[in-house]
Amino acid sequence: MDFNVRETIIVAIMVLFLGKFVNQRVPFLRNYNIPEPVTGGIIASLLFSAVFLISGQPLDFNLQGRDFMLIIFFTTIGLGAKIEMLVRGGPALFLLFALAAGYLILQNINGLAVAFLTGLDPYIGLLGGSVSLSGGHGTSIAWAPVFIQRFGVISATEIAIACSTFGLVLGGLVGGPLAQRLIAKNNLVSRDSAPLSVGRRFDEQQTIDVDTLLQTIFWIFVAVGIGLYLKDVAEGFDMFMPDFVYCLFAGMILTNTMPGVVPTLRGNKLRPTVALVSEFCLGLFLAQSLMSLQLWTLSALAGPLLLIVLVQLLGVLVYAYFVVFRVMGSDYDAAVISSGYVGLALGATPTAIANMTAVTQKAGASAKAFIIVPLIGALFIDLSNALVIEFFLTLLG
Repeated sequence: MDFNVRETIIVAIMVLFLGKFVNQRVPFLRNYNIPEPVTGGIIASLLFSAVFLISGQPLDFNLQGRDFMLIIFFTTIGLGAKIEMLVRGGPALFLLFALAAGYLILQNINGLAVAFLTGLDPYIGLLGGSVSLSGGHGTSIAWAPVFIQRFGVISATEIAIACSTFGLVLGGLVGGPLAQRLIAKNNLVSRDSAPLSVGRRFDEQQTIDVDTLLQTIFWIFVAVGIGLYLKDVAEGFDMFMPDFVYCLFAGMILTNTMPGVVPTLRGNKLRPTVALVSEFCLGLFLAQSLMSLQLWTLSALAGPLLLIVLVQLLGVLVYAYFVVFRVMGSDYDAAVISSGYVGLALGATPTAIANMTAVTQKAGASAKAFIIVPLIGALFIDLSNALVIEFFLTLLG
């Protein structure tokens, strides 16, 4: 059964409301900051997998709308990135980059260790490391042909995508509880009085009118246009990055240069509306990503790969709890960053931001976290990961 873009978005909205419904009625999910799109998406993927097992007919979704939501989402993050916050978060950005880059090496060592202890091909262990987890589905698909052609790992694509899928689900489930534990244990509170970067607090009432919505949509589409132009210029110099990275930068350029010319961009006048659009796009992106997972394709590889991912999960949790939190300052911002880092190291940047959104909607804003984590995920991780993967392939080969 095939769903077009319109039908896919309809299903995604239903899945998102399912997640909200379940989270409201299961206190554990709300108290431990499980993102609503993750709740609904996991339930939906399980239901759709059951439909396939019963009928033999898979549900195929058209995900073009999902990719558009991702671009809009990162554009809103850029529009919220004031230069003073970047300056304030500069040292933290480099610290988190060093921590994330260092863990790429540890992540691959963990994967190789599990492969060695269980008798698996070491290349499978490497596929269960930073290729699929910190890299996510995009890096998995990009690197799988290398493993197939250079090292004869015939099922490299399936293995990498399976690990990415397990990591995406687990990353969305454990980041929030980790932050909750850190906040409760250390009696942490938000000292950031700014509006939330994504969404709003559960106890906050806010009014958004049609004028602010129109202005927000106007500036988002202007930023997207600038971002796509920057992409064309960069590709002329053989520089290739995902579209959303250029749009994030374009949003940053607009929000830091136009307020002197356009009064509506001054202060926080549009901030609540930008945050609302951001939450809308992030929710629909994650709902579509999770509900479209074809879990039945993982059954043949589930046992050994799940073992690798569970070991990786434990490693990331220990690293985030004892290293990332302390190095980043042991404060509320550090707790939010730690929750985002778990999503980043196990799934993808949107998972990281969903974790942080769930935490901040309950406990308060952390502008610092919403600046440095997306930049690390969008820019530095993929570049560092490519070097680390090639190093380990050379080491094994």
